[in-house]
Formats: sequence, structure tokens, C-alpha cells
Amino acid sequence: MMGSFSIWHWLIILVLIALPLVFVLRAPPSGANRFGDTPPSMNFGEAVSSFFRNYVNFSGRASRSEFWYTYLFIFIVGVIVVIVDAVVGNEAVSSIWNLAILVPTLAMTTRRLHDINRSGWHQLLAWLFPVGTIALLIWYCRKSDETGALNEIQRVFT
Repeated sequence: MMGSFSIWHWLIILVLIALPLVFVLRAPPSGANRFGDTPPSMNFGEAVSSFFRNYVNFSGRASRSEFWYTYLFIFIVGVIVVIVDAVVGNEAVSSIWNLAILVPTLAMTTRRLHDINRSGWHQLLAWLFPVGTIALLIWYCRKSDETGALNEIQRVFT
């Protein structure tokens, strides 16, 4: 029976489409952003500097400009590293570069998700293609959640 749709096919569809939709369609918590103050907008140099300064900082928030300028930097350096690898004849340089930026990229992505009041764990949705990946790309492009941090609200009432 080549044309039948088994329970395993339905299970795969359920995991790849329905499971990410549970996380994607759930609204972020209402009220103040629980991850801190609204981050400042940054230029290219400030974003790259912040990327390396916050190497393992998974708390706080990252603005859209910080996130996208940093990814532009990573892309440019990645192209240069691939060219160097082609000239050298092995992949050692790109392997070292990729290992060096793994943790800070995860940290920056976590801070970017915090900026829209989402948990950093949502970046695991990227593994559930296509729904999770598309949702993450949309979230990365979203404007900052400017409802104010809890400490800003507390300052008003003190």
C-alpha cells in the first residue's frame, strides 16, 4: 500500500506543524516586559562591540539593530573565513570561527527574544521547520516590547 497515509505520517505532521503552533500562537505575557529596560538602538560598531562584550550574557534585552548588525558582521566574517579556508585547503579556520561565536550567538538571540517578551528557549523552535523557523524570523523582525520593565513601573509608584 504505497498510497496510504499511516499513523507515523500523521505523527510527523503533528510534531512539525501542530507542536510549533502551540508555542507560536500563544501570546507573550501581558504587562511589563520581565527582562529589563528597553535596549538602545545601536550602529554597526556598537552592535559588534556589544556582541563580544556580552559573550555569555543570557539576561537582558537586545535591540533589533544590535541583532541584525551583529548577524551582518557574522555573515561578512563568515564569507572571509570560507575564502581563507579555500586558499589554505582545509576547514580549520571556519571551524574555529564557528565554535568561537556559538555561545555569544545563542546569548544574543536569547536577548533578542527577551526584547519581545519571549523566553530564550523559543529559539529551539528553529529545529521544527518550517513553522518554527518562520515564526522566529518574524519575531526577530518585530519591534521591541516597550511596555516598560517592572523596575520602571515600580519607580513611578515610589
